[in-house]
Amino acid sequence: MKQKLTYLILILAVLGSCALFLTYHTYGNIEFALALRLKKILGFILVGIACSFATVSFQTLTQNKLLTPNILGMDSLYVMLQTLSIFLLGSHNLTSLSSLGNFFLSIALMMSVSTVLAFSLLRQFKHNLFLFLMIGMILGTFFGNISSFLQILLDPNEYDHLQGKLFASFSNVKADHLLVASIIIALLCLFLWWLAPQLDVLHLGNDYAVNLGIDVRALQLMSLLAISALVGVSTALVGPTSFLGFIVANISYQITRTYRHRAIFITGSLIAILLLVFGEFLVEHIFSFNTTLNVIIEFTGGCYFIGQILYKRNGNKG
Repeated sequence: MKQKLTYLILILAVLGSCALFLTYHTYGNIEFALALRLKKILGFILVGIACSFATVSFQTLTQNKLLTPNILGMDSLYVMLQTLSIFLLGSHNLTSLSSLGNFFLSIALMMSVSTVLAFSLLRQFKHNLFLFLMIGMILGTFFGNISSFLQILLDPNEYDHLQGKLFASFSNVKADHLLVASIIIALLCLFLWWLAPQLDVLHLGNDYAVNLGIDVRALQLMSLLAISALVGVSTALVGPTSFLGFIVANISYQITRTYRHRAIFITGSLIAILLLVFGEFLVEHIFSFNTTLNVIIEFTGGCYFIGQILYKRNGNKG
């Protein structure tokens, strides 16, 4: 009963914020405003769902609620892959590709490289969390340094073209990308939804999961493949959004107080959509575009992350 009430409150909050975002200050041009803002709303929905499913699943695999897929440097990996593609192929050759072709190329690169990276690290360092974190951060710094070096060598016009792809932006989402992304994200989320009962068991720990008949290695590989693909699609769609998944996952744990992943998936998705819609409303109508949604997410997420570390350091659990 309490869980249903939570869903109802979150759904009403999401619908209310979406209605406010769509209809506020249209200045009589409601049709034009809806055409422009509906695309953003769909982008918020897709990114919110992808971040929730990916982060919750990743935290179960790593047995730690402070980690996100981005701890392995996936944002830096995205920047490096985009920089490498322009450095090797040139912006003219990439522009000659269709918009969807470029989008699929970004997803394929992110999915393949990040899956191999995440699975290798998880297999090697799953019993040493500190080393796991350190290797992930070192790789993120390594990818960032490669990107910085290559960007220095780029032609100024190509560098300007690259910068337009590296910042999280919901205002430049293309309609054909949304259609493809919605299909891919829906399939991946359904796959993780199907894996949810096994993830519930894995939440007890790897040893318990093995004793209860779960093929942990196969589950890790399948989950990481889906997680990497979700992060790849989300990042290719709007750019890097580092702390969003961490915020919504941890708030969901506190609200639901359950180990059942399906309940956490739903709660996290609704919270993510609410935060994105309300955050964009603040950016456009309160701050008058003097900041960006990504800056608000990073600042809020960083403060929340520090708060969670201090909270757990004082001996609190959950």
